[in-house]
Amino acid sequence: MRIIVADCSAEYSGRLNASLPLAKRVLLIKADSSLLIFSELGSYKPLNWMTAPCTLKDITTDGADDDVDTPVPEKVLRVSADKGSDILEVTLQHIYSDETYDLGKDPGLIKDGVEDHLQRYLAEQIERIGKGAKLVRREYPTAIGPVDIMAINAEGEHVAVEIKRHGGIDGVEQLTRYCELLNRDPLLAPVHGIFAAQTITPQAQVLAKDRGFTCLILDYDDMKGTEDDSLRLF
Repeated sequence: MRIIVADCSAEYSGRLNASLPLAKRVLLIKADSSLLIFSELGSYKPLNWMTAPCTLKDITTDGADDDVDTPVPEKVLRVSADKGSDILEVTLQHIYSDETYDLGKDPGLIKDGVEDHLQRYLAEQIERIGKGAKLVRREYPTAIGPVDIMAINAEGEHVAVEIKRHGGIDGVEQLTRYCELLNRDPLLAPVHGIFAAQTITPQAQVLAKDRGFTCLILDYDDMKGTEDDSLRLF
């Protein structure tokens, strides 16, 4: 992991065009050459980014200096998408810090007990997503992470299921990325999406419907096969 703090500007060109004016920012460069640009305030999401598969070129221009007020930058980082014509070019006028860290192998996300159980119960009771559905496998691997559940519906078409305890817009976006990737595989397409959770926000439901996904509310107690132990007054 490489972390750079610098006065920089950025230009993104390709499917869309976007630019960032000169300002102090944090650049995060991962081992797969993906690059993300962050600011101090605002959303936790990057201001701009290029994801893998991509190629990074680290360019030191002739006459490079660290004076932010001169037209010659200290360094230029050019990231090109391996598939497509998208390019993110970051011009570093002054670098305050440029450090590289070996983070080692990551064990991955450990889901909380309820979310993990929801996935297991739904896999065991796969017809909750539709009569005639059959399980393919849990944690179906993809290049961008595992899909919680992959199944086949009664029509023989693949269904990707993303499971959350509390479903929000980020979960719908995650399912969108999985389905877009899976639908590139002619052996899998068409792949439908189901967003499953104990609760789903109204905004997430609207977005899921707009993306063509089905929302599924999961009743944890019902799936677990236990009744509510709370006291009742008769």
